[in-house]
Amino acid sequence: MEAKNTANGIMAPAKMELTDAQFKLLSDFIQNNVGIKMPVAKKLMVQSRLYPRIKALNFDNFDDYIKYTFNQNVEGNEEIALMIDAITTNLTHFFRESQHFDYVMNAVLPEMFKRDFHTIELWSAGCSSGEEPYTLSIVMQEYMKKHPGQFRDYKILATDISSRVLAKAINAVYPMESVEQLSYDCKKQYFLKSRDPQANLVRVNKTTREKVKFERLNFMSDRYPVSSPKNIIFCRNVLIYFDKKMQEEVIRKLTDHLIPGGYLFLGHSETIFGMDLPLQTVAPTVFKKI
Repeated sequence: MEAKNTANGIMAPAKMELTDAQFKLLSDFIQNNVGIKMPVAKKLMVQSRLYPRIKALNFDNFDDYIKYTFNQNVEGNEEIALMIDAITTNLTHFFRESQHFDYVMNAVLPEMFKRDFHTIELWSAGCSSGEEPYTLSIVMQEYMKKHPGQFRDYKILATDISSRVLAKAINAVYPMESVEQLSYDCKKQYFLKSRDPQANLVRVNKTTREKVKFERLNFMSDRYPVSSPKNIIFCRNVLIYFDKKMQEEVIRKLTDHLIPGGYLFLGHSETIFGMDLPLQTVAPTVFKKI
């Protein structure tokens, strides 16, 4: 049987090609239930990422896979979650968009101290594989070392829709190159080298890991089960996949969990322009709850 290249280089049989009708069914489901837009240009990407799932289930066509995935009568069927994991894109690294972390250190935390907060609560919403919340944990430790006595403690909630990346985040093991841009002192204090010199892996240290609690959360949910209000929320480079209406709904629900005067950080390609939200801009893609 003729085989064709897919977007990630995997050779897929020709009969494994995703039809326009099948793609529309999948893309509509993803947008309606996850909020991520799937234009036609993404069809080859979706086909490529789902091909390993089809092989793992011993199907030989997309039609059987789709029928199985959406069959709610299959007891314990977790394929929908696995499908979402496969399709959603996760891209991050430590201290990504470092200006935001500088702003936390130089502006937000000094203000929170003046407002007499003793414990700082942070939320990394859309945390992917964990680099962002662990970076926030490092930032908090660095600030507390430089300003002893200002804060007693900090807590970080980290959420994502993907069970796959949450498992990676909890494990906290990363390739050595993911920390190469960090200072020697930072690497020494917050990361542990693998005992196997050939592995080229590092792990976030225990103190940094223990401050982060990971949970699965879908931005499309009617409400977010977050127990305590947050001083700081990071939700960066996630909303770009949503349409404008859904962006506003998500930001509003996030803002509901901010303390008055709390801070929301978005990605540098994201904006609240034209949205009716209780936020004021205080720095590029940094917003304060009114």
